[in-house]
Amino acid sequence: MRYAVLGGGKRLRPLLVWHACAAACDRPKVCLPAAAAIEYIHAFSLVHDDLPAMDDDDLRRGQPTLHIHTSEAMAILAGDALLNLAFAALTRVNIDPAHCLRLVEELTAGCAGMISGQIFDSLPKADPAIEDRDRLERIHRNKTGALIRAACRIGAICGGASADTLSALTTYANDIGLMFQAVDDLIDVEQLAEHTGKRTGKDADAGKLTYPGLLGVEGTKAEIARLQAEAVAAVEPMGPKADPLVAIANLLATRDR
Repeated sequence: MRYAVLGGGKRLRPLLVWHACAAACDRPKVCLPAAAAIEYIHAFSLVHDDLPAMDDDDLRRGQPTLHIHTSEAMAILAGDALLNLAFAALTRVNIDPAHCLRLVEELTAGCAGMISGQIFDSLPKADPAIEDRDRLERIHRNKTGALIRAACRIGAICGGASADTLSALTTYANDIGLMFQAVDDLIDVEQLAEHTGKRTGKDADAGKLTYPGLLGVEGTKAEIARLQAEAVAAVEPMGPKADPLVAIANLLATRDR
């Protein structure tokens, strides 16, 4: 579990919890257990996603994936344990119990969306066929976007956000969730494994639906710019408190790993 959680990474989702909470209140430390919960879920998802039955990856963040480092059985069990630990962490958030219940609901929805997105991606015949653009967005609004949305909404709830602030942060999260995956797809075709710390070109090799495969490289870059602008516009009315969220959106749009 320590190998999976502490082995590097951007810590994007807990950062979103923190800055969404800070945008809503002056005491963001209240959200730290919830930020940990989100990272536990993210780590569990990566451990299971890397397994041979899923994406079959042997490299993550420049290190052997957990099932390579230990064994498939240990990776499955460590992922299961992290999923449970996440909900235990939520019990340590010191806010009104009614709001704690909302946190559980948000984390559950984020997990369910993430798993359904993985099904849409890995088992495309599980549901009736839809147009490729709609299918691509359905995959990533769930597989990647659901946990990012949960992170922003959980942070906002920890901070006692108003309905308008929660709505703005939800719009922001939906946009950066899709943008994150579009950038990931672009990195997969433009960068080398030595730079990214994980195997590249694997989506094309697997015949998966991707943004560059559907829109082309330039079309993908245009979509990234559109989503970046929409995300920034959603939170700018919140003023200086939203500046870190704007910075995160801009960084995510231009990252190369």
